[in-house]
Amino acid sequence: MWFFRRKGPSGFSSSSTAEEVTQGIDATGLTAIVTGASSGIGTETTRVLALRGAHVIMGVRNMAAGKDVKDAIVKEIPTAKIDAMELDLSSLSSVRKFASDFKSAGRPLNILINNAGIMATPFLLSKDKIELQFATNHIGHFLLTNLLLDTMKKTARSSSKEGRIVNVSSEAHRFAYREGIRFDRINDPSGYSSWPAYGQSKLANILHAKELSKQIKEDGANITANALHPGAILTNLFRHNIFINGLVNVLGRVVLKNVQQGAATTCYVALHPQAKGVSGEYFSDSNISKPRPQAEDELLAKKLWDFSKDLTK
Repeated sequence: MWFFRRKGPSGFSSSSTAEEVTQGIDATGLTAIVTGASSGIGTETTRVLALRGAHVIMGVRNMAAGKDVKDAIVKEIPTAKIDAMELDLSSLSSVRKFASDFKSAGRPLNILINNAGIMATPFLLSKDKIELQFATNHIGHFLLTNLLLDTMKKTARSSSKEGRIVNVSSEAHRFAYREGIRFDRINDPSGYSSWPAYGQSKLANILHAKELSKQIKEDGANITANALHPGAILTNLFRHNIFINGLVNVLGRVVLKNVQQGAATTCYVALHPQAKGVSGEYFSDSNISKPRPQAEDELLAKKLWDFSKDLTK
């Protein structure tokens, strides 16, 4: 469709694929973590980063599915360097174990892609008694990033290469609850609505990147932190809504991005030289975009940071 072909300042558009936006980029020597790597855009992000030479650690909840993805990519790209490690973002103990095991292995870390997510679930609590979408999409990634940040700083210093933290958010952040983040009602089932709750968690992804970027700059570390909208993509994220899932299956192939296009902005922000030194921004279609005004509220970002820190103690 014509609007898929309109290029932005980066030279890429919503129809650009992950392979296209990383064409000619050599990621040899870089180590990346991709959460939610066993399906959808997480799998394609893993494949393309490995294709460009990066060593990719897949953070996956289902190790059997992770092994299948790894085997399929290595079959296609025999030189691919991929490992799978168990990671359940809805469980703080799982996040801590993943980070501990990763650090114990003595690996460097150049790129952290916080990609895993769930969408529009009924009201449920995580193992840590936190509303499941907020727990999985934001809190798990918040803790993971904090636990791995020192490793990323050390890698950036020793390698003289910029580290990059990438939060996969969504345009759905615009449809969060009116107040943005319901700090005093995160776990309150009364008034819970699956889509605004999803939007809340995606707004949190942007605010997290914003505050993280600010703190990293103050620290002087050579690391950037950005958030992005991958696009409306034909994946299994819609599985919790029967009507929408049916509509997606009928109309999706015409109006939605495919997985190759959906992983493009993630790969662009993670690898492209144009994104060097760019931090605290929100990207869409491999171009800097403007999020909802609340997503740029520094006081809200700091309040969320402190709130998240308390939840992960």
